[in-house]
Amino acid sequence: MSTGKVKFSGILQEETVNIDYKNQIIEVKGKNVSLQELNLDAPVSGTIYGTLLNYKGAMEALGEAVNEDPYKAPPKAPILYIKPVNTVIGYGASIPMPAGIDQLEVGAALGLVIGRKATRVAKAEALDYIAGYTVVNDVSVPHASVYRPAISQKCRDGFCPVGPWVIDRKAVENPDALTVRVFINNELRQENTTANLIRSVSQLMADVTDYMTLNEGDMLLVGVPENAPLAKAGDHVRIEISGVGILENTIVHENELQVGGAKR
Repeated sequence: MSTGKVKFSGILQEETVNIDYKNQIIEVKGKNVSLQELNLDAPVSGTIYGTLLNYKGAMEALGEAVNEDPYKAPPKAPILYIKPVNTVIGYGASIPMPAGIDQLEVGAALGLVIGRKATRVAKAEALDYIAGYTVVNDVSVPHASVYRPAISQKCRDGFCPVGPWVIDRKAVENPDALTVRVFINNELRQENTTANLIRSVSQLMADVTDYMTLNEGDMLLVGVPENAPLAKAGDHVRIEISGVGILENTIVHENELQVGGAKR
């Protein structure tokens, strides 16, 4: 088993637990419990920063457009955006499908959870500032432009499932060699690897903290692979990142959700 942190529903503090990643089991008070038996919230509390165009295929998909208006040239620094707190839900919670929209993009992303204040971090020391890793679904309404902030597409309620846990950094030997898979209704719809990142985990940490501070508890997403699969209401979405975890959620029409939040 590996060490990690989870957040049980109704409990403010995250708890350190032992995790059996392969069998999706958490040791709770000396007893092994499957994820399906637990009610978990997202195990993060800080600001969540997403990164655009950090997979080689995603950049290549822009083609010559990257040299034309409004871009004019490939980006020289990471392109970041924020997933605000209203977007964050946990393992097993329902993803709301907004009225008038019939499909959502499933954005499989590795989340880097910051362990201590990080400012102008050297690439060689970057991993030391990471407390652990988690699985994130950076949900989005399909859209083409990456030039203007996609607030209405990326910042809807429930558009950032996170979990089921934050696995300790030391449990992941190489964050730049992790297989990322997306299953929709148990059908494999996407497979990629963090080996295809333009900026490696360490380089991304160095480049971002060169101009802004990441604080303990914040999370930095390394990016979403190209050709994000589409899902509709009623679909069950499962994202697997090797050695990190498996995140599962179902998409539900927003008018079917309980008032005040997503039902399980």
